[in-house]
Amino acid sequence: MLMKMVFCLTMSTLTDDGVMAVKNAACERLLEQRVDIKMKSKKMVDCLNRFQIAMPKSRDNKERPVCIPAAVLEARAIAAAKEKKKLEKDLEDENGGAGVYSASLKKHYILANDEWKEDILAEILDGHNVADFLDPDILERCEELEREEGLRLEEQAAQDAFQIDGHELTEEQREILAEIRKKKALLIQEHRMKKRTAESHPVVPRKFDKDRKFTTNRMGRQLSTMGLDPSAAMDRACSRSRGRKRERSLSRAAGDGDDMEINGQQSNKKLRARSRSRSKSRAPEEVTPGEGFRDSDQKKEAIKKAWDSTKMINKDARRGEADRVIPTLKPKHLLSGKRSIGKTSRR
Repeated sequence: MLMKMVFCLTMSTLTDDGVMAVKNAACERLLEQRVDIKMKSKKMVDCLNRFQIAMPKSRDNKERPVCIPAAVLEARAIAAAKEKKKLEKDLEDENGGAGVYSASLKKHYILANDEWKEDILAEILDGHNVADFLDPDILERCEELEREEGLRLEEQAAQDAFQIDGHELTEEQREILAEIRKKKALLIQEHRMKKRTAESHPVVPRKFDKDRKFTTNRMGRQLSTMGLDPSAAMDRACSRSRGRKRERSLSRAAGDGDDMEINGQQSNKKLRARSRSRSKSRAPEEVTPGEGFRDSDQKKEAIKKAWDSTKMINKDARRGEADRVIPTLKPKHLLSGKRSIGKTSRR
């Protein structure tokens, strides 16, 4: 009689005790069974001839244990001796689990005595109402203190501004420093203005200078400050401006004489252009040579027939998805009921 070996293991799904042991034992038994089946197969005999298992031999009787550095052993000892910090999850498991345990928000309060954290705030203390001792204007006073602190900081910054390497300056040195800073601020502001206008406005040519800033006198002053003789440049600029004015006056005088001769020709050309550009309106029924109609009545009839022939085509072309009709093949009100005498089409 073949007896099968039965293993009995204890486990509990409530406390999770022994579950992993049962799982590992079942996996090992299944693996052993599969190995036995493979070893009994015919292919395994052919495969074993190809395997070579090397068995190392000891060269001497000396023991060679695992070498662990002393620093690692000390670190392990410290970690083992160190008390593990309890997390909120651990506290929840100890005090009834989820839905029962309520985390305390007061334990993180920073107080002079840790025993005061869980105390209940009193409304009446020593016969006095605690709310009577609260200042209703505390926010306004806090703002006043902040403003006062800001003024003090500004004064301190102003005093520190007139110190170089920790040494205070004299009155004369302070005035010079203030002038230097003012000049620097003006230069920065002027540079920013120039940069802003250069970005937002294009450079205007000098001939469109409405304020007349770029004049010959100004050019002469600038050349003089540079140490150059401005007389030649100013004479040249003046001569060029006089020459341009004379050319403009001569061209105007010559143009006045020719205007009288050309006016007649230009007026005739304008009239012809207007007559050509004006559209020639014609009624659609009017017969033009080459169309093949006898008279206007025949053309009207042809237009009407053409419209009638395209009416249904256009109607079908305009039919869309929302215009479809689902016909009733057998209407109920026509095909239900008895037919009386003399009624064969309706009931």
